[in-house]
Amino acid sequence: MSNAPDLPPLQETPGKVLLIGDIRKVFLDADAVGRYACEVRENVLDAIDAAARGAFETIGVVMNGASGRLPAILRALRKGTNARIILLAQMYDEPIARRLTAGEASEERLADAYVVCPTEVTRVCAPNRAPDAQTPGRDAAAAPTQLEKTIRHLERLATTDDLTGLRNRRYVLEFARQVLDYARRDDGRVTLLVFDIDNFKHYNDTYGHLTGDEILKQAALLMRRCCRPHDVVARIGGDEFAVVFWEDPRRRNDDFEDDRRSPDAEHPVEAIEVATRFQQVFGHAELHLLGPAGEGVLTISGGLASFPRDGETVEELLGRADEALLDAKRSGKNRIYLVGEAQNHRADVPQ
Repeated sequence: MSNAPDLPPLQETPGKVLLIGDIRKVFLDADAVGRYACEVRENVLDAIDAAARGAFETIGVVMNGASGRLPAILRALRKGTNARIILLAQMYDEPIARRLTAGEASEERLADAYVVCPTEVTRVCAPNRAPDAQTPGRDAAAAPTQLEKTIRHLERLATTDDLTGLRNRRYVLEFARQVLDYARRDDGRVTLLVFDIDNFKHYNDTYGHLTGDEILKQAALLMRRCCRPHDVVARIGGDEFAVVFWEDPRRRNDDFEDDRRSPDAEHPVEAIEVATRFQQVFGHAELHLLGPAGEGVLTISGGLASFPRDGETVEELLGRADEALLDAKRSGKNRIYLVGEAQNHRADVPQ
C-alpha cells in the first residue's frame, strides 16, 4: 500500500498506541489523548497503512459503526502488525467483542482484549495500562497491578447489585441509552420490561427479610435463565426488576441474518415469550423457606414498552412500562401488560 501524502512519518516509539475510529464515541476525556504517545486515525485505510508502517505496541479499534466490516479490518491489522489489538466497545457491543477476543471453535481470535466504553484515555493509552478486558492467553508480564484490580472491583460494585448479582439501576439506564442510540441509527427495536413480585411485603413481614432476600435471588436466577444471552437483566430497587430486550448484536453483522423490524411492527414476540415463560417458571418454583406451601404461591406483575412505538428515550420507556405495571396490578396482578396498543393486551399465566 502506498503512503498517503497527508500522513506524517511515524516514529518507532516504544509503547506507542494507534487509535482507529472516532475516539469521541468511546473516551470521556478524548481531548486528553494528546498527552500520551498516541496516533489517531479515523479513516480505516489510513489506519491500516499507519499500523503497517509504525512500531505500535497497542492498537485500539473503536467498534462503533464498524459492524460487518470489523472482522476484515482486524484481519488486515493482524496481517500488517504484531501489536496488541484492543476493541473499544459500547455496552451493546460487548457480546461481539467477547466473541472476537475469545474466538469460537471454528473461528480465529481477531483481537486480544476489549474495553467497555465510555471510559478514560488512561485505560488504553497510559503506560503500564491493563484494560478491563477479556484477554485469553494474555502474557503474564501484562498482568494487572493490585491497584488496577482494585479499580476494576470498584467499577463492578458501581454497576452490580450486591444481593442478586444482576446489573443495577445505574448500569441498565446507561446501557439502555446506548442501545437506543444505536437503534435510532439502525432502525432497531428495543423493549423494556419492568416487573415486581406481587405481595412481596407480605413475604418479608411473614417470613423475615432473609427469606425475602432468598426470593429476590431466586427471581434473579430464574429470569437470567429465561432470557437470551444478550438481553440485560437488572434489579432497579427493592423487589423491582428491569430487562432490556434487544436484537442479537451478532445478527447485525454482514455475516448474519438481518433481524431488523419496521417501526410499525408489533411488540417483539421474543420479549413477550420470555416474560410469560418467567411467570410460569417463577410461579412454580420450589421455595423451601416458605414451608410446605412454598410452591406455586409467588407471582409477578409487569409492564412492557417498546422503542420507538411507546417512547423515544429511556425515561419515556421506563415511565410507560411503569404505567403498564400499575395497570397489571390494578387488574388483579399475576400478569404482564403491554402499552402502545389501542387497548392494553395482557399475557396471563395459565391457571
